[in-house]
Amino acid sequence: MDRQRKEGGAAARRNLFEGIPEELPEELMTILATGNGVTIERIVSKGQASPEGFWYDQETHEWVLVVQGEARLRFEGEEEIHLRAGDHLLIPARARHRVTWTPEDRETIWVAVHFS
Repeated sequence: MDRQRKEGGAAARRNLFEGIPEELPEELMTILATGNGVTIERIVSKGQASPEGFWYDQETHEWVLVVQGEARLRFEGEEEIHLRAGDHLLIPARARHRVTWTPEDRETIWVAVHFS
């Protein structure tokens, strides 16, 4: 294997659970891959939620998977959804939504795929 691949080239192995700091005063968002109108990111939450009155209103679709932990999400005008590890859902473009809760005592790790 050549040196570039060992040190971070295209085929470098990475781990979703690495590089998470002990303290998380705000959500940690890391882009894992991007190209051709698609962005894949890891989001780590620990007690964070959307600010009161704030709604995400994105131009692209977003598919989210809770890999570890749990969270509550709410779409405007709808009941809150409780997501646990393994749960995933598609958030259509322009669907106003917000994160209402993540636990403070452990990380919630999400994988989010943004696409047109």
